[in-house]
Amino acid sequence: MALTSRQEVGQQAERQAAEYLGARGLELVLANHRSRFGELDLVMRDADTLVVVEVRRRNAKDFGGAAASITRGKQRRIVLATRHLLMVHPQLRRLPVRFDVVTLEPAAGAMRIEWLRAAFHA
Repeated sequence: MALTSRQEVGQQAERQAAEYLGARGLELVLANHRSRFGELDLVMRDADTLVVVEVRRRNAKDFGGAAASITRGKQRRIVLATRHLLMVHPQLRRLPVRFDVVTLEPAAGAMRIEWLRAAFHA
């Protein structure tokens, strides 16, 4: 099945976010973990912490920008998908979990990446 243009842009944003976080010491564990609750974009390790990363890319800052698009409902689905992840990967259960957000938005002719650590809690 071929990817749509939107899916390709999303995957590119996730790759950029993974590279950005990797350059800051995080280690990629999984990408695009899917469950019936939704998808986890990136799952990484920051020392002894499991970091679930939601990646958001926007072409404009309309309606509050990328970070504002992560509603309470989206946060709830991410938490449920994380619980599923921990059920199917029991070796990860021993780690504390943190929920981060990486946004990509236009700024001065380029894409600006912002990392929001502990953006929300379970």
